[in-house]
Amino acid sequence: MLRPQLQHKHYESLEIFQEATNDLIRLVRERDGIVDLQPLFFRLTLDTTTAFLFGESTRSLANPEVVGERTFADAFNTAQQWAVIRYRLQDLYWMIDGRGFRKACRDVRKFADKIIDRNILSNRCETDDEGKHVFLDAVAQHASNRAALRGQIISLLVAGRDTTACLLSWTFFLLVRHPNVMKKLREEILSTYGADAELSRDSLRRLPYLQNVLKEVLRLYPSVPVNIRMATRTTVLPTGGGPDRTSPVLIPKGSVVAFSVYAMHRRPDLYGMDAELFRPERWDEEMPLQQDPTNAKWGYLPFHGGPRTCLGMDFALTEAGYVIVRLLQSFADIRLPKGEAAELVGVEKQVMTLVISIKDGCKVKIG
Repeated sequence: MLRPQLQHKHYESLEIFQEATNDLIRLVRERDGIVDLQPLFFRLTLDTTTAFLFGESTRSLANPEVVGERTFADAFNTAQQWAVIRYRLQDLYWMIDGRGFRKACRDVRKFADKIIDRNILSNRCETDDEGKHVFLDAVAQHASNRAALRGQIISLLVAGRDTTACLLSWTFFLLVRHPNVMKKLREEILSTYGADAELSRDSLRRLPYLQNVLKEVLRLYPSVPVNIRMATRTTVLPTGGGPDRTSPVLIPKGSVVAFSVYAMHRRPDLYGMDAELFRPERWDEEMPLQQDPTNAKWGYLPFHGGPRTCLGMDFALTEAGYVIVRLLQSFADIRLPKGEAAELVGVEKQVMTLVISIKDGCKVKIG
């Protein structure tokens, strides 16, 4: 996949996030009470992803019916649920099929085709905003046909929409259940920016507690909780086998190896006996993870590692940080609604497709 032009001036100034975030804040103000933030975050990240990658936002927060966002979102979620089941069957995936799956795939393709028709096949190459369409144009140049281009667009949408929406949802899900963390984060933001100061990509990085909060959320709820790799040649892992996990493990060529980042991030031998707790302060302390160079490098993989590290890591963290700061600047009181459960971390109901989301949503009370 091609690397986005992350030095794009609209990205550096955070302008790329402003319109969608303003739409979000306006929607939350209009509802003035208990709000489920999770579906709104999914619409927000769809808007920012299409604006950045395709040069034009869907503006689904402003008018979801016009752009077909609800149909797309429902179809996309349905298709992912089927895809997870098919993935588990490996070579027998073709046994799982159905009318609902095929209809969902058609609706997702139809949405991608709208993007192609609007941004590539239309006469929009002349623009005063130099570089605005560079990424989509580059993808189109390297796609062999319309089906390949459609596939690239769908991959970009799931990478840009779902993962960051889940990160934002879990962040506020945890913040309203940990008011001490919310208070500390709010104090850092207000002492740095005040209630309405302009934000920048560089200044967001200078908020250490915000960065700790994001790290801790991604530790407990990595956006892609399970991943796989296929062995290109026969190899042997030096340890990990046997009852005590110290024996070698043979991996034949062509074997598919699945690994759970979700489970690894909660290991007490890496993160301490409180590994199941949401505690951003741990990132300012020395953890067992840091005592072994290999663990320090490979024991925390919210964006995975090596040559296949997620290309959108910086974009996702910047977008999440920007939205969190704007919401805390805009609303003086965001708390857990009465009657909402505050279970221990990991006990809440989750939904896993390609990402991990909150089954009952992220409901907050806006004061």
